[in-house]
Amino acid sequence: MKYLVPVGRVFFSLIFIMAAPGHFTKGTIGYAAAQGVPMASVLVPLSGVIALLGGLSILLGYRAQWGAWLIILFLVPVTLSIHNFWTVADPMMRMTQKIMFEKNLAMLGSALILTHFGSGPCSIDNWLKARCGCVT
Repeated sequence: MKYLVPVGRVFFSLIFIMAAPGHFTKGTIGYAAAQGVPMASVLVPLSGVIALLGGLSILLGYRAQWGAWLIILFLVPVTLSIHNFWTVADPMMRMTQKIMFEKNLAMLGSALILTHFGSGPCSIDNWLKARCGCVT
């Protein structure tokens, strides 16, 4: 049972780690700019760095509570500015954006849980705490 939490951390963090490189592409920056994101050429790559750092922190279980706050910092503006389904006229695109919005809400909930409970067993945080009493 102790491996359920680290497996969950892997599954949760991979979406952010795998998506981060795309935040440096012209296509993603252009899409965000078209959605009305101000200073997209700066904010989109910055959001990629935030997502990558938060995802790696959670994956490794190193300062995972801080990593979860980074994910929240990433998800809130992305959810509200990119997946704003209520502004989409096309029914198919509206449904797609609504699904993405709801997915992000679920990930926000997971990140909030991580901010409270931390990384759990099989993590660098747990190892440091057991080894030297360090609280991360």
